Amino acid sequence: MATGPKFTGRAVILLTVIVLLVGSYTSALHAWWGQRSEIQATKSEIASRRDSIRELENTKRRFDDPAYVQQQARERFGWVMPGEVGYRVIGTDGELQGEMPVLADLPEPKQRHWTDTLWASVEGAGREPAARLPDPDKVIKE
Repeated sequence: MATGPKFTGRAVILLTVIVLLVGSYTSALHAWWGQRSEIQATKSEIASRRDSIRELENTKRRFDDPAYVQQQARERFGWVMPGEVGYRVIGTDGELQGEMPVLADLPEPKQRHWTDTLWASVEGAGREPAARLPDPDKVIKE
């Protein structure tokens, strides 16, 4: 007579319940861990944005001072006060030497959406054509 380990129906059901509980707790733990890391990332983003806001407010306060505005105009744009003379050094190659203040690049022109172009042509279709100037070549030859 062989007496080996026998699994009863109750043992199989108990083992199934334990596996399901471990699986559900694992997914809940995974969700909690993900939310915790997301909260930490959001807190650090909030802190960096607060620092950025402080810097911008400080810059705004500095621009309330006329002396600072004058200094920035001199540095950034090369402006001089009335009565002063501004100098630029030109090298032998004809290029300006030293640092030159430049304005920021202009933003790229926005491309119009095709529906806006279509609507503009519909609006323009009802208008009278603009008076045309005579062609200068024809006027001179005549």
